[in-house]
Amino acid sequence: MTPDQRLAFAERPERRFALAMVAPGVLVLVVTTTFPLLYLIWQSLNNINLSMPGMDRFVGLENYARMWNDMRFWAAFGFTLIYTGATVTLQLVIGLAMALLILRIPRAQWAFRIAAILPIVLAPVVVGLIWRSLLLTPDFGIVDFASRSMGLGSHNWLGEPTLARISVIAIHTWQWTPFVFLYMLAALAALPAELYEAARIDRANAWRRFVHITLPLIRPTIVVVVILRMTVALSAFAAIYAATGGGPGTVTEIINLYAYRVSFAELSLGYGAASAVVLLALTMVVAGVLFRVRRAA
Repeated sequence: MTPDQRLAFAERPERRFALAMVAPGVLVLVVTTTFPLLYLIWQSLNNINLSMPGMDRFVGLENYARMWNDMRFWAAFGFTLIYTGATVTLQLVIGLAMALLILRIPRAQWAFRIAAILPIVLAPVVVGLIWRSLLLTPDFGIVDFASRSMGLGSHNWLGEPTLARISVIAIHTWQWTPFVFLYMLAALAALPAELYEAARIDRANAWRRFVHITLPLIRPTIVVVVILRMTVALSAFAAIYAATGGGPGTVTEIINLYAYRVSFAELSLGYGAASAVVLLALTMVVAGVLFRVRRAA
């Protein structure tokens, strides 16, 4: 027996042990994700409408063809892109700016970190209800009080289409910017101080140090944060549902909420499943592109 064969034979028990440790987790993952996903895809290929029991039938891609001419779906698709792009951009810019600022206050960082955790640990539905009942209520809400104090008048923040869209974007940004802040603060704290000292000796100002040292070094971290935040924003549901329910009308519907309303309000499970599959495909495409960018970084 060659040395390589003896080594492979000796490693067999370790491999079997590793497989035994991993197998339960893989089995749970398959049962809780793969099977439901396959069932969702199967549903999307059928006409399943609870308002017409007994009329279920296989329709192939008919639900997807119907979606092509559904203006409400395309409105939800468009707002999903706006919602995701706006919230991720705002979170990244504000979170990075906060991290750069707080990094200059080393003694009080612990207090800011504790304060940053609070919005994150709140359930999104609770966040939506807080903003709806405490902050955005006309005449009595804190935001409306601030608006009137600045002479901008009172507004129906969740009842006017444009303001409602801005409001749901603000709600998601408020809750998840602290996540980006903590992530960026950790990344910035790990950067080597020697590079900045050398840049100061070369008389590089703060902007040049940020552009030529900070950004290149934290670019992989930025890509990871964007991936995490985009996947969450694309699948957002609870905060929007609690704050506006998709209204007024359907102007704050994203695909996730649209699929829910079609499935459980209109009882068209097959068409709702097709909408959810489109959202899944969109999420996978976005994640795939961002992972390629991450590898390039």
